[in-house]
Amino acid sequence: MLPVEGDTRQIGERLRILRAERDLTILELAAKAGVSAGIISQIERGNSNPSMKTLQRLRAALGVNLWEFLERSGGAATTQDAPFVRRAAQRPRIVVGETRLVKELLSPRHDENLRFMFVTLPPGGISEDVLIGTGQKGGYVMSGRVELTVGERTALLEEGDSFQFRSNTPHHIANRSDQEAKLLWIMSVLDTHL
Repeated sequence: MLPVEGDTRQIGERLRILRAERDLTILELAAKAGVSAGIISQIERGNSNPSMKTLQRLRAALGVNLWEFLERSGGAATTQDAPFVRRAAQRPRIVVGETRLVKELLSPRHDENLRFMFVTLPPGGISEDVLIGTGQKGGYVMSGRVELTVGERTALLEEGDSFQFRSNTPHHIANRSDQEAKLLWIMSVLDTHL
């Protein structure tokens, strides 16, 4: 899967909508989030792909979870769908960091304590700006090979391997191979940061 320009534009549009719903100017949001007004302006115009830490600061200042930035307008379940369903075409998606790691939300609702997503790491990809918080993280390697570092320990994981750890432990994943890797990533969320 290749990242598309629309992902950055979509985050910018959602940020502008969420800011307007709270009657905040760019300067007010910048002060509240501890980021520059220029960065907010660039994000809203679709000229900047924000880091996870920047999105985390913005989401905290706006009082929303991270996935609020990614929901498409009208992208919630159709009127025929039950609230426990998320259609493949309606998955919020974010491209992260210089290595273009892709996260696709699979969870049907954004207000529950369980999140799961596909994480796709291109060759040489590494997770940057991982969010640390209360709860658990776990996953399953669907294809490829990744290095998972949790605290001081690193494990090489291959297709079919799984893992689980406390999400308040520093961690990251890396794809040191020349082939794409795809993981099913699962989080229990005790803090609504995600």
